[in-house]
Amino acid sequence: MQKTHDLAVKTGTYQKDGQEKGRYINIGSVMKNENGAFLILNRTFNPAGVPNPENREGVMVSLFPVKDNNQHPQQQAPQQQRQSSDQGFNNNFDSDIPF
Repeated sequence: MQKTHDLAVKTGTYQKDGQEKGRYINIGSVMKNENGAFLILNRTFNPAGVPNPENREGVMVSLFPVKDNNQHPQQQAPQQQRQSSDQGFNNNFDSDIPF
């Protein structure tokens, strides 16, 4: 079984260096095995709690590809965050470091 993507929803925005950035929360992951791809959602994720200022019926879920830490050694800290989020912890992430 291989993790291919992290699943995230946008929970708000913040300002960094004069630019507006998105704030995301990890809600699960996309996994792949010999039978195909499937989703694993955190049990604590409640789509009703996602901000909905435009009164839409659905919730947009973003997919972030899992990064290979061997190619990006500076990404070690986000890897540790990703592991803890898989255990059901509620971590907030900024758009600069989504996972």
